[in-house]
Amino acid sequence: MVIKKSTRFILAILGLGILIVIYKNFNPVQYALFPKCPVYAITGYKCPGCGSQRAVHYLLNFDLQNALKENLLLVIAIPYIITGFVFESIKQPNEKVLKWRKIIFGYQAIIIVFLIVISFWILRNC
Repeated sequence: MVIKKSTRFILAILGLGILIVIYKNFNPVQYALFPKCPVYAITGYKCPGCGSQRAVHYLLNFDLQNALKENLLLVIAIPYIITGFVFESIKQPNEKVLKWRKIIFGYQAIIIVFLIVISFWILRNC
């Protein structure tokens, strides 16, 4: 069975809306329905994603201070992630857009993001 592109888009938006309602109204600290980090459970060390669910909860409730405490990297990465979605949504990018996309999301950017994530992982466990 083939699902139309518009149907997939509507289902994705609906799913995202449901997740937003869940994460806004339920703090992951207080409810067992949220998945726990396997890295932390096994090693006792926080991975770069640890605290992301709690940070999303706090962001959706406009509590930036607690969101930053839970996962600084996620909070500061949100504009970068949104920029990536914007670049991907441009159907016919011009030369300027292609240039910026290569700078911000090209090979060197991937290396830099990787080093930032590894550094964050190390520093948060020191």
